[in-house]
Amino acid sequence: MIFTETIHDPEGMKAYSEVAATTLAGTPVRPLVVASDHEVVEGEWPATQTVVLEFESVEAARAWYTSDGYQAAAKLRQAAASTNVVIVPGL
Repeated sequence: MIFTETIHDPEGMKAYSEVAATTLAGTPVRPLVVASDHEVVEGEWPATQTVVLEFESVEAARAWYTSDGYQAAAKLRQAAASTNVVIVPGL
């Protein structure tokens, strides 16, 4: 799962991050990237922060994202940043 976030309320994103982290407890997920510094080598990058989370499956990612707990956290993120979120199947 990839999040590209253009943050306009850093304190709001901090609150989101704390709440979102609690929704991941007990979920087999591996954070691969949480970065605010990018080197664009071609084209444009649509965000100030990128987050990449690795789940066991597309179904596991979808289940976490659509869970009541995460959707409550997502409201905080949506208030603090403009975000694109995609689920991309891996190898």
